[in-house]
Amino acid sequence: MLKEIVKNNLIPFNNFIFGTADLNGLIDKKFGDFQFGISIGKKLDDKIIDDIKTGPTLEYYNYYHQINLELAQIAENIKVDLKKANIDSIVIAPTFHTNSKKFKKYLQTLTLDISHKMVATRAGLGWIGKTDLFVSQDFGARLRLVSLLINQKPEIASIPINKSKCGNCKICVEQCPAKAANGKLWTTQIHRDEFFDAHSCRQYCELAKKNLNIDGRICGICISVCPIRKRNNTVN
Repeated sequence: MLKEIVKNNLIPFNNFIFGTADLNGLIDKKFGDFQFGISIGKKLDDKIIDDIKTGPTLEYYNYYHQINLELAQIAENIKVDLKKANIDSIVIAPTFHTNSKKFKKYLQTLTLDISHKMVATRAGLGWIGKTDLFVSQDFGARLRLVSLLINQKPEIASIPINKSKCGNCKICVEQCPAKAANGKLWTTQIHRDEFFDAHSCRQYCELAKKNLNIDGRICGICISVCPIRKRNNTVN
């Protein structure tokens, strides 16, 4: 039932991936019985991503926010449909308002209570790349994620991914203008700060705010250069 509910909200379906995750012991106890997750990823437009050469474009910035809004609405629609099936859920939206208390807390560590990437790796959809991108097996790094927490164990069995599949590829590391990555491979046993400096990344993204005259920090270079599923090219 859950599979059909989610799938019916992902239109056209070939632009999405989704999976379910057992999050027991991985998230804060304040979420109570909501110890299972649904991860949904939407493929990004290749043309917009390919146009990112030396930094973000205004088109990418606008598209980024559009996709976030679309995913948040999809998750809310799924929440309504799940409720009709007697499944309670909590939507974890792709972004949050920059004036919120949650955002101010986020600035201290650049981490959140629920990581979309963590839910997605537990759902078996992909792994964490060397520049802390989520890399999916279907769309590479060219996607955005949204998550829902549910209070019932899903009938769909997913196999979690526990280590990187980036191998010796260092394209994103070499192309990162912030030099935020050191090339170490992600595993579930390594903390993000051991392979990626999120604060350096964010600091560099201040340039986008200035150059594009926008109220936001965004880059996208590592997404653009990642060769996995880039157009018709596949890295094994």
